[in-house]
Amino acid sequence: MTEPSLIGKSIPKIDSLTKATGEAKYTADLTLPRMLHGRILRSPYPHARILSIDTSEVERLPGVKAVLTGRDTAGEKWGVFRYTRDQQLLPVDRVRYVGEEVAAVAAVSEDVAQEALELIRIDYEALPAVFTIEEAMAEGAPLIHEGFARNINIHVPIEVGDVEGELSQAHLVREDTFVSEEESYFMSEPYAILASYNTAGNLEIWMPNASPHTKAKALSNVLKIRLSKVQVRKTTIGGAFGGRSDVFPGEFIAAMLSIKAARPVKIVYSREENTTATRQGHSMITTIKTGVDRDGVVTARDITCYMDGGAYSSTGPIATSVPFLCLEQVYRMPNVRYNGYRIYTNKPIRGMIRTHGRAFACGVDMQLDMIAEELGLDPMEIRLRNATRQGDILPTKSVVHSCALDETIRQAAEKSKWKEKRGKLRPYRGIGMGCNSVQTGFPLGIRGGSQAIIKFNEDGGATVISGVVDTGQGNDNMLVQIAAQELGLPMEEIRLISADTETTPTDAGCYSMVTTFAGGNAVRLAARDAKLQLFDVAAEMMGAEPGDLVARDGQILIEGESPTGIPIRKVVRKALLEDKPIMGRGHYTPHVDHTREWIKNPQGQLSEAFSFGTTVAEVEVDPETGQVRVLEVTAAQDCGYAINPMIVEGQFEGGVAMGGQGGVLTEGHQWDGGHMFNPTYREYKIPLACDMPHINPIIVESLDPNGPYGAKEAGMSIAMSAAQAYCNAICNAIGTWIQELPFTPETILRAIETKEGSSSGEQAR
Repeated sequence: MTEPSLIGKSIPKIDSLTKATGEAKYTADLTLPRMLHGRILRSPYPHARILSIDTSEVERLPGVKAVLTGRDTAGEKWGVFRYTRDQQLLPVDRVRYVGEEVAAVAAVSEDVAQEALELIRIDYEALPAVFTIEEAMAEGAPLIHEGFARNINIHVPIEVGDVEGELSQAHLVREDTFVSEEESYFMSEPYAILASYNTAGNLEIWMPNASPHTKAKALSNVLKIRLSKVQVRKTTIGGAFGGRSDVFPGEFIAAMLSIKAARPVKIVYSREENTTATRQGHSMITTIKTGVDRDGVVTARDITCYMDGGAYSSTGPIATSVPFLCLEQVYRMPNVRYNGYRIYTNKPIRGMIRTHGRAFACGVDMQLDMIAEELGLDPMEIRLRNATRQGDILPTKSVVHSCALDETIRQAAEKSKWKEKRGKLRPYRGIGMGCNSVQTGFPLGIRGGSQAIIKFNEDGGATVISGVVDTGQGNDNMLVQIAAQELGLPMEEIRLISADTETTPTDAGCYSMVTTFAGGNAVRLAARDAKLQLFDVAAEMMGAEPGDLVARDGQILIEGESPTGIPIRKVVRKALLEDKPIMGRGHYTPHVDHTREWIKNPQGQLSEAFSFGTTVAEVEVDPETGQVRVLEVTAAQDCGYAINPMIVEGQFEGGVAMGGQGGVLTEGHQWDGGHMFNPTYREYKIPLACDMPHINPIIVESLDPNGPYGAKEAGMSIAMSAAQAYCNAICNAIGTWIQELPFTPETILRAIETKEGSSSGEQAR
């Protein structure tokens, strides 16, 4: 690839200034004329039958313009897949968790809306409830949904090769169980929705989301409104991390209130509502049985994973599959059996999250360290011996087209001085390594690709029109950077229209880690299409062949001749005079197996590309308090090619914060009878800037053959490999294993005390 002028350079994000100054508008900042304020009444019971709802007093309250209950809806059930449609977005007969939506109002002010909620009278009949995986699966447990024996919502079975035979012949077999609590996203921006339904039957709606076109289709289905009349508008979004991709009752309720009141309605969630009533990460119990040969090469694995899915299906089939898929991508295992179970409980709904599968991924990597210890191997060496490589065919039949996992291991080890430190640090100081992989997209049917349009303006500037959404990771900047590179224009000459279903073509969405791969490719191809049209017109003006022309610095030049050429604006105006307006089109759909399905057929090409990451963490543990001080973290990822290294490194830092510093050390929910004890920043401890260690980012480039300029997913592999590295480093520091996440001071102290007690017992004997 020739040396590019913009691609591969660290450039500040185009929205940095507006966000830093407060000019950027999030959904909660938006207002419309005659706008009403919506509030939602939520269930105080984890499981109850709704006997009656009386809203007569509310309807007489001055200032109330609309009241909504389940009886006002069509009773339609929502689910991401046809076979998981189990949630009434406003229930009619039963509630299944504390905080579930029961009724809603729209009023002229927030105070009136709150007063109105207090006037709604609801009679409940409490029902038996279950709050843990074990309770839900017990014999005779109450069923949360009829027809789901033992409350098993989803079962994903995968088996490849001769697992039992290879385990019986293995040199060493280990079986261990790992447990993790639920965690939450805690985006800086609480959830908010603004809905406006007009007399023409059009619904405009603003909300933080990870895929405007997918969201519009889902709302069209549940509201029974034609898709062309549901317009999801662009707004600034303050984070997603996997938690903005589903359909939530809030947007359905805001839309229904707007329809009923014939006025715009805005609902802004409190921090408590944002935690309990959108989505959370699954808690898990994972049992991993691994067999290896004398060299530490894995010959077989048998994994059973139980996930607490909460009250409804949400993204259940995907959530139940992804931890296994990340494992099969990162480490070779010719013989493997996986049974993933997602269990209904009377807790809030769980979905995908950036650090999904803590007990699974951390369990796999901790067990690798356990095996290495028994065999007398360096943990780095056992990873290199089992690492996936370019050209491998994964157990579920995906081909790996690019892979530099081994290089991430070596570079992370070298930068962190692994060989000098491993096994040589003073007591209660440790170093650990973790490896992970993430798919760059997966089969999404007709909405799996991305399209883009580029038009030129009279002054020579260009407008990019794309359905790509930016949830904070820099997607807007990526599109502009690519377009500017291809068109030979400064970035400030590129205008972007994106993430609006009325004005932009379709896009897969950023929740599947495919935005750069699909959306970036689409913009690149659209820009090349526009450039070829420019060259055709310019060639006549310059007496040259189109193939001899290049676009650079706002001009079109003959390659290798004079450094000055014709300004692009002149070519654009000439094209308009000749009735040849410049309009570039591009589209890209990843090459995946569309017959692949999460449960019925979990095999075939899952993704066109996979990213690979390795993290090394060095920690110090205080044996008196159980407190962990993280000294240094080295994060290396094969992201194909870094279009903007500064943004990629920022993703690494965010991954370390969420996966390691928060995901391992502090983040987890506490419960009593279905009531969450820590739904806000006061009780749920996410890492602050002052908590973060020094991070060494290492970008490893494998130049994926299909990604734009070789790029693929960046950042997700670091989030989970950071969690794995933190776990292994802490266990290395204290000299014993912890198999329950998060690693709180109490958990660490118990492990130290248990170890010391065992040592004392052995000495006494």
